[in-house]
Amino acid sequence: MRRIAALVFVLPLFVQAQDKKEYTDLKDALFTAYRFGESPGPSQVTWIEGGNRLSYKTESEGILTLDPATGEEHPVLKGKNLRFPGSGKVFSYESFQWAADGKHLVFTSNPRQIFRRSTVSDFYVYDLGAGELRLAAKDARSAGLSPDGSMVGIVREGNMYVDDLGAGKEAQLTHDDGVGEFNGFYDWVYEEEFGKAQAWNWSPDSRYIAYWHFDERKVPVFQMTNFEGTHPEYEQIPIPDPGDPNPSVRIGVVDVHTHKNVWLEPEEKGDFYIPRMYWTSDPDVVALVTLNRAQNHLKLYFFNVRTGARRVVLEEKNQTWISIFNFYTGVDDMFYFPEKTKEFFWVSDRSGYSHIYRYGYDGKTLGTVTSGNWDVLKVTGIDPATETLYYLSGEAGPLEQQLYRIHFDGTGKQRLSQEAGYHDIDMGPNARFYLDTYSNSGTPTQVALRDRDGKTLKILADGSAGAAFLEQYAYAPTEYFKVTATDGTTLDASMIKPFHFDSSKRYPVVFDVYGGPESHNVYNRFAIDGWRQWLAQNGYIVVDVNNRGSAGYGSAFLKIVYKQLGRWESNDFAETARFLSNLPFVDSTRMAIMGTSYGGYSTVYTLLTHPGVFKAGIANSPVTDWRLYDDIYTERYMGLPAGNEDGYRKSACETYAANLQGHLLLIHSMSDDNVHPAHTMQLLTALTNAGRDADLRIYPPGGHGAVYNLESYLLIAGVGYHYLEQYLK
Repeated sequence: MRRIAALVFVLPLFVQAQDKKEYTDLKDALFTAYRFGESPGPSQVTWIEGGNRLSYKTESEGILTLDPATGEEHPVLKGKNLRFPGSGKVFSYESFQWAADGKHLVFTSNPRQIFRRSTVSDFYVYDLGAGELRLAAKDARSAGLSPDGSMVGIVREGNMYVDDLGAGKEAQLTHDDGVGEFNGFYDWVYEEEFGKAQAWNWSPDSRYIAYWHFDERKVPVFQMTNFEGTHPEYEQIPIPDPGDPNPSVRIGVVDVHTHKNVWLEPEEKGDFYIPRMYWTSDPDVVALVTLNRAQNHLKLYFFNVRTGARRVVLEEKNQTWISIFNFYTGVDDMFYFPEKTKEFFWVSDRSGYSHIYRYGYDGKTLGTVTSGNWDVLKVTGIDPATETLYYLSGEAGPLEQQLYRIHFDGTGKQRLSQEAGYHDIDMGPNARFYLDTYSNSGTPTQVALRDRDGKTLKILADGSAGAAFLEQYAYAPTEYFKVTATDGTTLDASMIKPFHFDSSKRYPVVFDVYGGPESHNVYNRFAIDGWRQWLAQNGYIVVDVNNRGSAGYGSAFLKIVYKQLGRWESNDFAETARFLSNLPFVDSTRMAIMGTSYGGYSTVYTLLTHPGVFKAGIANSPVTDWRLYDDIYTERYMGLPAGNEDGYRKSACETYAANLQGHLLLIHSMSDDNVHPAHTMQLLTALTNAGRDADLRIYPPGGHGAVYNLESYLLIAGVGYHYLEQYLK
């Protein structure tokens, strides 16, 4: 490298003890990490009574509620004491939800997976007062109690239904055949790329259900099989590639009492998206978000659900793309409509950094709430009574996620989280209390219940699981360093050194990466990763990088990848590798890069466009040509193919097949509905035509990532490890 930075390490608060247990094999490493690395604290946490109480589940006590003000816990239901209706069989369930009335629970039981987020399940309603459990819907896509607790909304076989609990009667609200046209759930590409599974919502007053209607009959069909049996069956799924026809989408609002349906018709015509819909504090008004197909022109509509009348209250255009959620950071929404106020908030990067903007229902800007050269990561709570807003941001540094509060007018900003590192906040709807799950590289994950001022009321998980792991097992902690790229850009990266590290020795390096736009892999947080610890135990340095395209560094850093995926990600991995090559304890002749999904793409693209930097690569389920991936994700970052033909060609791995110098292992499943097997197959053809070869492992029954059971998980991990041993040791 022509320009390199000094290596700056943030040392953790503990050091590895030399007399701790080490793993006997890879299985031991993976399962020990799983046992100690499970999410601490209670599971299935739900705020009830507007945020004044907390509900959660424990294995020993079943469902409990907690009063944060007093610290008192109250048992609600022990699963072993409940039986399936009409049966002596002990009731079992996957998850539960509370009605707003606090008197009913809806249980999801017997779920059967469809796509990433969606299932078909059986739904049961439990009346806490009567102690009665009844079947509300069998084989349904979703079900949910009305806010007043009197009805259950149900999606079954492509139609919406409502079950009146008092009358014991079910009524059908929509009437489509469920094949090609359907209501209340998303098609494959909306679910996958806009991040939700349930495509309907109750109105706050329990009078209406607003829902998505899909017609996907013109969408091209993808088919796949796991090759089982003498005549394998093919599953067919409509999935549009870039430039393909999309499903047509409408929003309907139905009165559950009169069954009158009103269609909400935006002014857009032709091909556009409706990715989000929100009920406002006005019971007759729904806010609707539309995006053009290029996803760089957004409109926010207010619709009167009684008449269908509309008005545009906000419009935004961008030179790249506009985000309406972030899968990687757990952000479901960029718009927020608090109750009991005629104001809403929007998170936008229009200033070059993501910040919070305040609007009235008339569409007039009421001010900028936050500002600065840092990104707001997530709005966690809004309190209209005190005009206070709570949010997570990277103001303390891009490796930090800290909680702040601020007044609606942008005054009185205060940092509430005090511990350095990564804080994930689950705040009640009234912003009175919140759960803070936090850690840093030297502090195992803890969970604290806190009030709106940040005062700790109760510790729900004290980090003892992580502490017990550190007490018993040898551990290589994460260290952090910075790289200055050739063009002067600073990159944050992490390193896990080998057990019993000796600075006089030279070690092989494994880059374990993802790299996709809007992701963010390197944070100052505690992690027990069995795969990385196994590599460290066996003498590897494990590296990760927040490459360009990562979120949390402002729009210029994030959006430089627009219409040229692969270029800057691979550049930053190669720059980091060259920087490491100058360290006395790194063997630059023994470097590998690996990843899954976008990480697989990063692996292949880096090997082919920066030949000679890495000796080996392992790509699991890799994208190899963006013309073969789904349209919503791809066109967001690459534009439409007709307007960026050269960009698509340059971003395709096949374009550089003749450049392969190192060893490449490709892993794929024939049943991958996300990154289709065609990616790997077309890359193999291109490599063969260029006189190059690669190693291949196919696991037909697996999904995305190729894993389909415990044995395949261990086997695939083992194959990857032995590949590294073969070429780096």
